[in-house]
Amino acid sequence: MSTFDALGLSPKLTKGLEKAGYTTPTPIQTQAIPHIMQGRDLMGLAQTGTGKTAAFGLPLLHRLLDIGHPPGPRNVRALILAPTRELVSQISDNLEVFTKGTPVKVVTITGGASIFRQSEKLARGADVLVATPGRLIDLLDRNALTLEMTGYLVLDEADQMLDMGFIHALKKIAKHLPMKRQTLLFSATMPKLIEDLAQTYLRDPIKVQVAPPGKPIEKIVQGVHFTPQGDKAKLLETYLKQHPGEMALVFGRTKHGSEKLMKLLVSWGFKAGSIHGNKSQNQRERTLNEFRDGTLDVLVATDVAARGIDISGVRHVYNYDMPNVPENYVHRIGRTARAGAEGKAVAFCAPAEMDEFKAVEKLLKQPIPVLGGAPWAMDAGAAAPRPGQNRGGQGRGKPMGQGKPAGQGKPKPQGQKPARPEGGTDAPRKAFRPRRSGNRSAA
Repeated sequence: MSTFDALGLSPKLTKGLEKAGYTTPTPIQTQAIPHIMQGRDLMGLAQTGTGKTAAFGLPLLHRLLDIGHPPGPRNVRALILAPTRELVSQISDNLEVFTKGTPVKVVTITGGASIFRQSEKLARGADVLVATPGRLIDLLDRNALTLEMTGYLVLDEADQMLDMGFIHALKKIAKHLPMKRQTLLFSATMPKLIEDLAQTYLRDPIKVQVAPPGKPIEKIVQGVHFTPQGDKAKLLETYLKQHPGEMALVFGRTKHGSEKLMKLLVSWGFKAGSIHGNKSQNQRERTLNEFRDGTLDVLVATDVAARGIDISGVRHVYNYDMPNVPENYVHRIGRTARAGAEGKAVAFCAPAEMDEFKAVEKLLKQPIPVLGGAPWAMDAGAAAPRPGQNRGGQGRGKPMGQGKPAGQGKPKPQGQKPARPEGGTDAPRKAFRPRRSGNRSAA
């Protein structure tokens, strides 16, 4: 099927898609939409940037349009859960495009915004509610809404939700949902935990997969530069100066480290901003808008933004710190090469990050081309401080065969607290512990 009309969608939706410039469905949309319109539970596996929002959003909107009357007070007809504020905002923005000219009402709720105003919106009911799990539970506890009439549940980026520790929140929300419903689960990866989640929430689901889990977009040119942790900032400066005026996204591991790096880049004359869990929702949205409209050239972010940024102009992604979870590497670099464009991704690997780097190559099932330096010896990696930990007294690592014998580095200062992990106000208090667990093409 080569058009949205051929998928059987309502003319009210296809007209809006045509006005917005969407004419040809992506593979995940072509495969998923017919099954969802038939009422089947579905598990969709697709890499970032493949149009998953439209894959579940369009058929849901099609079915909601058939109802013909508004929802009751505090009632929600369709619930879409996503792990981060940025992703919730992205989904909501896409749905607003799809619903333009229709009576379908979309409500968005996330942490960091006024819970009183969100309660007021929900008092009038919602056809579609897009939410982060934490804030949804807060509103359920206040009896600001009811899910008793919710006939559709979508879990988007389910693997990241599990990685961020939302499994207990999902269980609590599920108790408020009716047993008779249509459930859709979308994920970029398929670890054992996602299989268990699907068995718990989905009934006889159809499985749709358009690319091997973890496989990055083919148009992304990847590379790794082996460098001591203390040399990363100057190396990043060198790379950024090679592409002046081009949009670059830089990923750090911790909130504090990312903020410090952003301020350093600004002091060097770069138009840089940052988003992470210590920023308020308004601050994060303002910074994203400035990055989107070109006011900023460089955005420094933690993994809270890895799947929530859909900006077609991003040409470069720099993994300043290697991710703890190898799948997050794919989601990070998927922020470039959007909507068919090309992009480049460079990873900076310090001695202590060799384990993480090897885990990424194992996931990709192929080596990442070396752009500079030489792979670190494992003994050098074992002795080096971790990114995001105390750097006072940190010795510089050496390439393979040049490391100092263990125990000859400077001792670490005592009494300093380790950097807090990213999570933001929507993260649960108790993190889910598993080690392992990426949209603008009509979404």
